[in-house]
Amino acid sequence: MEISVEATNELERKMTIAVPSGEVDSAVNARLAEAARTVRLNGFRRGKVPLKVVKSKFGKGVRQEVIGELMNQSYYEALTQKNIRPASQPRIETNEVNEGKDLEFTATFEVYPEIELPDFSTLKVEKLVAEVNDKNIDDMIETLREQRQVWEEVDREAATDDRVNIDYVGRRDGEEFKGGSAKGANLVLGSGRMIPGFEDGLLGKKAGDSVTLDLTFPENYHNKELAGQATQFDVTVNSVAEQVKPELNDEFFASFGVEEGGIESFRKEVAGNMEREMKAAARNKLKNKLLDALLKTCQVQVPPSLIAGEIRNLRSQALQRMGAGAGQNVDPSLLPDELFREQAVRRVTSGLLLGEVISSQNLEPDPARVRTAVEEVASTYESPQEVVNWYYSNEEQMSAVESSVLEDQAFDFVLEQATVTEKQVSYEDVIKAESPEQPEPSTEVEQQGKPEGDGDDKQEVDEAK
Repeated sequence: MEISVEATNELERKMTIAVPSGEVDSAVNARLAEAARTVRLNGFRRGKVPLKVVKSKFGKGVRQEVIGELMNQSYYEALTQKNIRPASQPRIETNEVNEGKDLEFTATFEVYPEIELPDFSTLKVEKLVAEVNDKNIDDMIETLREQRQVWEEVDREAATDDRVNIDYVGRRDGEEFKGGSAKGANLVLGSGRMIPGFEDGLLGKKAGDSVTLDLTFPENYHNKELAGQATQFDVTVNSVAEQVKPELNDEFFASFGVEEGGIESFRKEVAGNMEREMKAAARNKLKNKLLDALLKTCQVQVPPSLIAGEIRNLRSQALQRMGAGAGQNVDPSLLPDELFREQAVRRVTSGLLLGEVISSQNLEPDPARVRTAVEEVASTYESPQEVVNWYYSNEEQMSAVESSVLEDQAFDFVLEQATVTEKQVSYEDVIKAESPEQPEPSTEVEQQGKPEGDGDDKQEVDEAK
């Protein structure tokens, strides 16, 4: 086998491979002889079909099959011989290989860049440090209570943030208009879901009250027939409800898995969770800052094929967030490549840099850290040990965990040599989300907003919003 490699640009290689005709023909004849022992043809007993008959009937197809296998085999052998790491699938061009002719083909592909790592001691990063205090715990407990609050009907006048259940009929010039009526619709006052004046007109009303609201649709209203139009809404209030937070009692504590110890044990559990959350957030921010420092120091030429692949991944994730994963049709053209390019370049470049650290230091996944990572995931399930066993019996899942651990080990290796200064901040500063690398795409539907409150608002009609 003859191999020649041409650099068409800094990251693209064109490899030409020639396989002697004798090797090709020998492989084809061997495959035909094997087929002759098993093939069935009318007029011949099994295994007694003459080779020239088999060759006449199946020769062309067998030759194509063998050539495909030889090309694949010789391509990877050539990569090994030349010590080349391809970053993309090859584009193959070949000649027509008839009997007695050499097989010659070219494979054009991108390669991984050569990366020169910097002196890590020159990197300077800031680490956020904070403590979880009593006020932080109090605030978190209030947040948990708000998440569990329920609606309870009250016998009083409706106020902002109350939920009213209403029947209404909308009229324009005395005639009802399409989509302007509903029965038993829930509306949270102050949510801004209805046109201006609608919610304000229900403040101070009690269950059983009826009111006529003289309102005007906004000039920029999405329904052009109603935009700027004067209307009347006859509204009847069926009920008024307020949100009630649960009491801090044993039942509430038990709903979070704290069966004993009352408020003290609950506060301890909450504090522990907050500490873990804060530790993870601080580490993520430190990691991002270290990667930023690396990216500024190292100039890496990234193969376009890797960026394109990452853009496809990011677009797929975005489509799932937008509902495509739930069976809804979302047009991928709404999400052009440029929307994800900056984030894709950052991700790929960071991966190449950390990969070079792993390679240069011969790092291997630490079994203890892998076990800890699996157990942390498993701890969120009802039967942690079953989840641990499942991970260790699933090669694909374990490979993903090991890759993540190996990346963390590379990060720690760089961090140990970098100059790290600590900055004392508040708990809120640590857990506050950073600006995303790339703003998540939004659609017109999302910008219009989803209903607030609970799921009972389905009867609310669009035209009165």
